[in-house]
Amino acid sequence: MLAQLTISDFAIINYLEILFTPGLNILTGETGAGKSIIINAVNLILGGRASADLIRSGSHEARVEALFRLPEHSAIRELASQFDLPFDGELLIKRTISREGRNRIMINGSTTTLQMLSRVGAMLISISGQHEHQMLLRPDNHLSLLDEFGGLSKERMKLTDSFSQYQALKEDLRRHEREIRESEERQDLRRFQMKEIEAVALRQGEDDLLEEERKRLRYGKQLMELITESFQRLYEKKDSVLSEISNCIKGLAKGAEADQRLGPIRDTLVSVKVELEEAALELRDLRKTVTIDPLRLQEVEERIQLLNRLKRKYGPSLDDVMALKEKLFTMMEDLDGKKEERDRIGVKLKDMEEDILSQAGRLSKKRKRTGKELERLAEKELELLDMRGTRFEVRFQTNPLDLADDVGRRMEGMRPDGYDVVEFMISPNVGEELKPLSRIASGGELSRIMLAMKTILARTGSIETLVFDEVDSGIGGATAEVVGEKLQSLADYHQLLCITHLPQIAIKGQTHFLVKKRVKDNRTQTFISEVDSEERVKEIARLLGGKRVTEQAMAHAREMLGGD
Repeated sequence: MLAQLTISDFAIINYLEILFTPGLNILTGETGAGKSIIINAVNLILGGRASADLIRSGSHEARVEALFRLPEHSAIRELASQFDLPFDGELLIKRTISREGRNRIMINGSTTTLQMLSRVGAMLISISGQHEHQMLLRPDNHLSLLDEFGGLSKERMKLTDSFSQYQALKEDLRRHEREIRESEERQDLRRFQMKEIEAVALRQGEDDLLEEERKRLRYGKQLMELITESFQRLYEKKDSVLSEISNCIKGLAKGAEADQRLGPIRDTLVSVKVELEEAALELRDLRKTVTIDPLRLQEVEERIQLLNRLKRKYGPSLDDVMALKEKLFTMMEDLDGKKEERDRIGVKLKDMEEDILSQAGRLSKKRKRTGKELERLAEKELELLDMRGTRFEVRFQTNPLDLADDVGRRMEGMRPDGYDVVEFMISPNVGEELKPLSRIASGGELSRIMLAMKTILARTGSIETLVFDEVDSGIGGATAEVVGEKLQSLADYHQLLCITHLPQIAIKGQTHFLVKKRVKDNRTQTFISEVDSEERVKEIARLLGGKRVTEQAMAHAREMLGGD
């Protein structure tokens, strides 16, 4: 339970220290006195949003501290252990907000995060106000309430975990299938590339040889003419170079007999003649090799174009193309292992689908049984809260996919919390048809429905402290007295903090706090104090009669408190 709440420099609160007691704690005071500010401070302890606007004018920071005393078996112990927080039955939460934005959160002396505070706070206090009324109006929340009432939260969490694992495995399967598909596409491309390269039957250096051959074929006629003319000039013509040199040699041989200086010149010409004869013979032989073949030239041209196309795609050189062919062979992947893993995941998914559907089916049956029990108890509680004749129904909406024979189709309609869709239906007036709670409940009815739900869930709930803000909205008279009695009975299971403007509810509290606002040192401040018997009579009288407290109101207040 919340044993102590200390608030400093928060809104118009300078300093407040409140010692709460077990059972029903009542907070009253005039409108604007600061009761809602106290609830806002409690919200900070639960992990609510902090803003520098909440800091009291002129102050550097605001601070809220809450001391909780919890039973030995409290679920907080496990959570504290999980977060490595010291816990010996007491929990001291401190939250400080500063204008610079340096907010601090401490639990039992250990600095912690807002996320951790929210987790812890959700297990300590539940605030029932207009916000929670709005939650009750949302059908999305009805299934959670039903599970909480039936003690099915653990089974729901187990199903949620299984569904999360299933979704993760399903994504893993998609990833494997995507990788296999991409690998197969790569394999197909590599096979095509290898086939394209192999079909050409490349030879090393072939492109250079073909370029030379193309030049010869292109200029074959010119080459033939050039070689023939050169051969003739050197050898065949009557006045060929060799013939003239031979004549020179003969002349110089005769001249050398007369002048020996001509001998070396003759010898030189003999050597030149030998070389020219060799050159002429090479020209003769080369003439036989010159080809004039347009068809062969076309073949060479086409082959060169083919090689150039391969080099553009896989080159830049022919050696690079040939090296790529070898590389492609080594890059061929073994897809068997990936396909085996994919098939293994597929089998596991099928097993998980059967398990999830089985879990969801069992949970659905329990929910429907629980729904009948909740209907019975809700109508009973609402009758006690002066809503006699009210019909309440937990309506299950069936998704057509849930009835499908195919497991895969049924899984399409599955959600983390199962395949049940639940909405609370109500008919507060006898003879009227059932309609969705969100469309029919008035403010006063909604307050009583919320109180009925809290009462029903009291014995199964694990939260120690319940806060009721404006639980008396839209009610009065005898109904208010019934609501007060209901709060009093609810206090047997939980510590209650209740803000009210109705004397019928205020008199039911074991402890009564009065919230006042007054000016001190030229500053408006909120004060709170536990009222004693006479002060309490006066406060109840004020609730009865307004600002002017009459003797009749005082007498009535004493009577109400005396009869409590």
